[in-house]
Amino acid sequence: MIDQSLNSLGAKVVLASSSDDTHCPENIIDGNPETFWMSTGMYPQEFVVALAQPSTIAAVTLESYNVKTLKIERNTSDKASHFEPVTIKEFEHTEGHLQSNTIALKGASCTHLRFIISSGYDHFVSVHRVTVES
Repeated sequence: MIDQSLNSLGAKVVLASSSDDTHCPENIIDGNPETFWMSTGMYPQEFVVALAQPSTIAAVTLESYNVKTLKIERNTSDKASHFEPVTIKEFEHTEGHLQSNTIALKGASCTHLRFIISSGYDHFVSVHRVTVES
């Protein structure tokens, strides 16, 4: 399996609903476990990852903090304009440590993945890493 999300392989965060100079959206895919993206409050929050090339996705792993409900959508065109729902997951609250959730996508083909955080366990959430396995 290949991690298609790392920016070293050409993937990019092309949209994020909030941004902070210290905790920017690009931190989600930089491969550094010490960096992260932090929301600026309010829900929903979202970000879109453009893969380096069209891929068939087996699973997505999200390492986060305070995320309660996550919706994943996919796009199959070169433009990130039309997304189709893939799954909705509710995460357990893990007070004091990161949530790590692997979500099987059963071979969904896509060029972009949109992650929508519908709710959280607090006003702010953080996403430390997203990995996409094909």
